Amino acid sequence: MLRHAFLTAALILATPLSAGPNGTIRVVDGDTFKIDGTTVRLHAIDAPETDQMCGDSNSPAWACGDWVRTKTREMYEGRIARCVATDTDRYGRTVAKCSVDGRDVGEQLVSNGLAFAYRQYGMDYDLAEKGAAVNGRGLHATGVMSPAAFRSAQRAQAGSSTLARNTGAKTVTVTRDTPAKSSWLPNIVNPDCEIKGNISRGGERIYHVPGQDYYAKTWISPTKGERWFCSEAEARAAGWRKARN
Repeated sequence: MLRHAFLTAALILATPLSAGPNGTIRVVDGDTFKIDGTTVRLHAIDAPETDQMCGDSNSPAWACGDWVRTKTREMYEGRIARCVATDTDRYGRTVAKCSVDGRDVGEQLVSNGLAFAYRQYGMDYDLAEKGAAVNGRGLHATGVMSPAAFRSAQRAQAGSSTLARNTGAKTVTVTRDTPAKSSWLPNIVNPDCEIKGNISRGGERIYHVPGQDYYAKTWISPTKGERWFCSEAEARAAGWRKARN
């Protein structure tokens, strides 16, 4: 009996622990996944809040938070992740570093300009963010407040004291040529995509292509939900119809 107990204990110790969680990804937002029933907050990255708007003097306001969630879903929804838990945050979520097909998810999101390095919790993706900023990828191609600063601003508007000065996440400001900027600008606010998605007074979504009667007279206002498209297929897939003239 004693020998059997020692053997059982030895087998348990020899069995590798499952880091986890591992399993199919359901994207909640740009830095939060549901994996195998567990809510996972990705380690050391910070993505825009779903309702966050972006823009600056050179680009109009646009729904960057919703765009990031959509792009993250295109990249990872339904794929299999392997994660290593590093902590539990104050909301009870598992903080973890995850990989898909052997590639670090956090690094990919930051490198593509879909999230920021959250330096307050680790310097893992500092260089990835700087590379994205220098090349004007994703969010770095247009004005954006860091997600942490956005949350602080919301708290301040709700009556909290002052904005947090040290957010950990930040935007790296760099000087870029216009072509580099436009090449990474999201289609929704990229005038290099020549198809104009206009919303009529009646709320109908209509797109205009170069050469149509009202193309030159049509102005795009992303704050009203209007946008640019790079192809007619993209416009139709988003639920817009072609103008008759």
